[in-house]
Amino acid sequence: MVQTASRPVALGAQRRVDAAASARRRAWRRNLIGYMFIGPWLFAFLAFTAIPILASAFLAFTNYNVLSSNLNWIGLTNFTTMLDDQRFWRAVRATFTYAFIAVPLKLAFALLLAMLLNNARRGVYAYRAAFYAPSIVGASVAVAVVWREMFGKEGPINALLGTFGLPTTAWLGDPSTAIWTVILLAVWEFGSPMLIFLAGLRQIPTEFYEAAAIDGAGAFRRFLRITIPLLTPLIFFNLVLQMIFGFTVFTAPFIISGGSGAPLDSVLLYSLYLYQKGFRDFQMGYAAAMAWALLLVVAAFTALIFRSSSHWVYYEADAEDRK
Repeated sequence: MVQTASRPVALGAQRRVDAAASARRRAWRRNLIGYMFIGPWLFAFLAFTAIPILASAFLAFTNYNVLSSNLNWIGLTNFTTMLDDQRFWRAVRATFTYAFIAVPLKLAFALLLAMLLNNARRGVYAYRAAFYAPSIVGASVAVAVVWREMFGKEGPINALLGTFGLPTTAWLGDPSTAIWTVILLAVWEFGSPMLIFLAGLRQIPTEFYEAAAIDGAGAFRRFLRITIPLLTPLIFFNLVLQMIFGFTVFTAPFIISGGSGAPLDSVLLYSLYLYQKGFRDFQMGYAAAMAWALLLVVAAFTALIFRSSSHWVYYEADAEDRK
């Protein structure tokens, strides 16, 4: 009697074990298929991102030179050498000048054009596409070459000034004006932030403006009290992205200055000097240390922007929660 009762129990336990094993096999097959699909991405991430980042972190503490097989651990020597490198500080100064002038000008210009294109007028869609076009090719080598020729001594800018009897200048040969050509090129690449601002403007209810107009608020007051507060999340987003780009820009200063940062290192932005140390002077250890210093500076400024966002970024959801 006991044996008869125990047999169904044993069979039920065996079925549960078999079912669990079958479920594990199915889950393993599903996971295997998933890993097969993401396998190419994982390989590319490891080969071109993760491993190079780890390698650069190691090389930053060595005297690695591409032309030599010697690889010696030198600790913080590369970082202390930066403190005595005068060209390094000129690159830092030029980069800060570029970032803190080009980024606000680009965002202000993008917002201005977004407000102009927000009105429903004939042909507005064609204008939007035309204004966005520079951002499609903005960071390309070809555009930088054209920009260099435009501001050349015999370029169309000086030709236009000469037509009106205005004095011409060597824009790329004068240290006081060369950096401004790079800044103007950055401002010209306003398409992406413009589209983001335009999308935000389309989401602002017109009732807000109508109510403010009834209360006697002028256009400028409506802009300060309605448009700017409701666009602060997008201003925050664009500011973070453009600030990171401002600290890492390379193509424009490289092409405009011929890869030298001339004249008098006025266009020697940080990424250009990093390139020179790594691929011209072959001081890969020093270049890796510069890259990590740049990463820390960009991370610090990004954290500062995030930290300050609670004081000037307005989120409608937070306002509803406070109610």
